[in-house]
Amino acid sequence: MTAAVLRHAAPLMTLRAPLFAGLGAAGLFAVLILAIAIFGDSEIETPAARGEVDPLPASTLTSAPPAETSGDSITFVEPDDGAEVSLDGVADGFETPAEPAVTEPPATSAPAAASTPANPEALPRAPFAGLTERGPGGLLPIIGPNGERVSREYARPFHGDPNTPMIAIVVGGMGLNPAVTEAAIDNLPPEVALSFAPYASDLQSWIDRARAAGHEVLIEAPMEPFDYPNDDPGPHTLLADGPAPENERRLAWILSRTTGYFGVSNYLGARFSTSAPALTQVLESLERRGVAFLHDGNGRRSLIDSVGRSTGALYAIADRIVDEDPSPSSIDDRLLALEALAIQNGAALGTGFAFPATVEQIEAWSEGLDLRGYQLAPPSAVMARRRLEARLAAEAAGDDHTTASTDHRWAENSDEAQGDDYGDGYDDGH
Repeated sequence: MTAAVLRHAAPLMTLRAPLFAGLGAAGLFAVLILAIAIFGDSEIETPAARGEVDPLPASTLTSAPPAETSGDSITFVEPDDGAEVSLDGVADGFETPAEPAVTEPPATSAPAAASTPANPEALPRAPFAGLTERGPGGLLPIIGPNGERVSREYARPFHGDPNTPMIAIVVGGMGLNPAVTEAAIDNLPPEVALSFAPYASDLQSWIDRARAAGHEVLIEAPMEPFDYPNDDPGPHTLLADGPAPENERRLAWILSRTTGYFGVSNYLGARFSTSAPALTQVLESLERRGVAFLHDGNGRRSLIDSVGRSTGALYAIADRIVDEDPSPSSIDDRLLALEALAIQNGAALGTGFAFPATVEQIEAWSEGLDLRGYQLAPPSAVMARRRLEARLAAEAAGDDHTTASTDHRWAENSDEAQGDDYGDGYDDGH
């Protein structure tokens, strides 16, 4: 019985053991305090701070330092001017943040465009006074009262070295692809000429922008290819067998689409260039209006050359099409071929189309061209050089220079017989 009671009471004793120990400790502490109160020394005093602090004399509170200070003393001296001392750029953290200063705008401000320097390469805005007449679709170019021709007045000035090989490049198809057109205007050197399709929207704005960047420009005339109308260049195409009045009307529409171009270039036209009557009519019309003609070099050349000489028109045929194969490596090869022709003949003229690769490769090729011993020139400068070469060759042969062969180069200008000498194209001051 006793063992069973103890077995059941063991858990209770385990739980109450800490309580009994705590009560015992508290009792012992009370007995200790009581003994100290009864048997302790009542005379013991608690420690206390004693003594007096005298105020410093008023003379020591001045801002001036004492005449002499010991090496062990530290003296704080206020600035002589009484200004508050602070660390630049570090806030004390106690002041109320100041409101940000508000700067009033100036009373007048010049427009942003006025502060941007003008592009020194920019060509003057067209049209020039006295070089246009009203046509059925807009302004048409004419020869000015003093013999001024758009083939010269709208050309890019060029002051080059006659002893350095010249290379001229024309990129056609401009205005149809806005992204490629912008890249050509903005990224290609200003000496590179741009030829615009007559069907481009907002055409005059594109040409104005190109001239503002320094590029001389041409307008493209769509001409009949061999597989026309399956391969249709577009409305107002000049036809090889078309009636002369109709071709004249279509040419007037093309020329009146815009202004500021120095010449006309062909778009397609392999069959058109084989028709002597049609080609003669076009070149005579351009000559009457003072406009140059540039053929891209595609197709037969002999008829263009003979008709150009017989009409006295200002014309040229390109030496190479740089992007017949529009791959970058092929374009590079054609550009190198132009370099070789420039060394051989003194000048070379290439054409291309508005392919992205064409613009990119010409841009890359033109970098450092002068270091390689060449000069990039506008087509109008090649015109002047070839005209001068043809005239000198004709004079040396004792022939009439107005009928001498130009070997696909710029033909003699009939105005030179009237005393309108265009100069050598290198430093004419224009």
